[in-house]
Amino acid sequence: MKNKNMQVLHSSPKTRRTPPAAGFATGLCFYKLFWIFLVGCVIGCLVEMLWCYLNEGFFESRQGLIYGPFSPVYGLGAVLFTLVMYRFKHSSSFIIFLVSAVVGALFEYVCSWVQEMAFGTVSWEYSNEPLNLNGRTSLSFAVMWGVLGLVFMKHVLPFLERHIERLPVKAGTIITWILIVLMVLDIVISAAAVRRQTDRHNGVPSTNIITEFLDNHYPDSFLKLIYPNMEQPGRG
Repeated sequence: MKNKNMQVLHSSPKTRRTPPAAGFATGLCFYKLFWIFLVGCVIGCLVEMLWCYLNEGFFESRQGLIYGPFSPVYGLGAVLFTLVMYRFKHSSSFIIFLVSAVVGALFEYVCSWVQEMAFGTVSWEYSNEPLNLNGRTSLSFAVMWGVLGLVFMKHVLPFLERHIERLPVKAGTIITWILIVLMVLDIVISAAAVRRQTDRHNGVPSTNIITEFLDNHYPDSFLKLIYPNMEQPGRG
């Protein structure tokens, strides 16, 4: 009789434990990486604008996209650091700094090369920096990447993970996909406008409704406000 009572007690709905509901974007999933990308885009853009103000005395656009304070280079950098450095998050600060410096410098070099090959433009040029590599990155900026990587892994990433995972699953999923669609549209429009600007500089005429739209809505004068530091190699 005692065994039967124990079985009834263990099977009772009141005493049965239910597993905790899975949270939103747990682990290194796609949704979490997108939010890290988005936050990295915004923080990178704002930090560059602040750096410009501190050094030049005025605020200037540091956007990487036409619409919104987004700098995809920093967003991609944040995702890259997350993926590469996650295994080092419990390592010493020196190891995190060293690996971040190497990864960041290589990433900056590749981004500069891809921009020049794809769009015929460059947004930074470090030929006057000591110990630079083809003007695309330098030792001083590698050190900067090392510091950024250390701060990101020790403080920023844990903070982001805690708050991203607190989003309700359904609302978080819907909001994320809306932001993904808007971000993709922004990237496509920005890339097309910059590519068309390069073609205009090379004397390529408008031949269809898309290039006419880009010429009318995103002329050189407009793009210069968005990308004041962007230029074609060989042009002043």
